[in-house]
Amino acid sequence: MSVEHFGSCLCGDVEFKIDGDFESFYLCHCKRCRKDTGSAHAANLFSTTAKITWLSGEDKTTLFNLSSTRHVKCFCSVCGSALPSVQMNGKLLVVPAGSLNSQLLIKPNAHIFVSSKASWDECLDNIPKCDDGPV
Repeated sequence: MSVEHFGSCLCGDVEFKIDGDFESFYLCHCKRCRKDTGSAHAANLFSTTAKITWLSGEDKTTLFNLSSTRHVKCFCSVCGSALPSVQMNGKLLVVPAGSLNSQLLIKPNAHIFVSSKASWDECLDNIPKCDDGPV
């Protein structure tokens, strides 16, 4: 039986289901991923066998392909949340890990493009942690 994962955007207008397993999970620190996430890295799952089914809102997805690169980003046109995309002529499904609503049992395989990481992305485990927002 195939593994199912469910996900959505922040506003809830776009919902999807992924049928199948992920082969890899990378935390990418390249400058393009930092720009399109606004964070220290992107957290993306990759599969050559899993399939996506858009449950609602597929018409509200926007696909941005950075010209002359392989960098692709799919996002909700309403709230801007990162969403899955089918790439490489249908051979690769890329799923932003944070877009999933269901529990993810795999851990990242590796940090990649660390030579491009942000200067402030050092020893982040050593800074204070709060269960809620700052007081």
